Amino acid sequence: MVESKIKENIQPVAKVELSQAIADGSASGGKSGEEVYKAACLMCHQAGMLNAPKFGDVQAWAPRIAQGYEVLVQHAIKGIRSMPAKGGNASLSDNEVASAVLYMSNSSGANFKK
Repeated sequence: MVESKIKENIQPVAKVELSQAIADGSASGGKSGEEVYKAACLMCHQAGMLNAPKFGDVQAWAPRIAQGYEVLVQHAIKGIRSMPAKGGNASLSDNEVASAVLYMSNSSGANFKK
């Protein structure tokens, strides 16, 4: 009786089950560029706050695009001028930030490939 009560008292309170996508590695691995843009980038890049190039503004993005995709990604990850690293959202992965850069730059005149 005592032994069964002890076993009952030390049972786990929850079980963790991974979805099949996570278990077999087929999950996409993060948010899309558009999702990241809407969550972390939109506030500044929609209004042009602190001289951020506005989303879709081909002229404002042209000199940045000319630097190349990799440079833009590094600036977004590490921060540049008034822009904080990862747009102020440290929980974003480098891949998610890179996806947002691809989304924003391609929507503003670039033709970068992932």
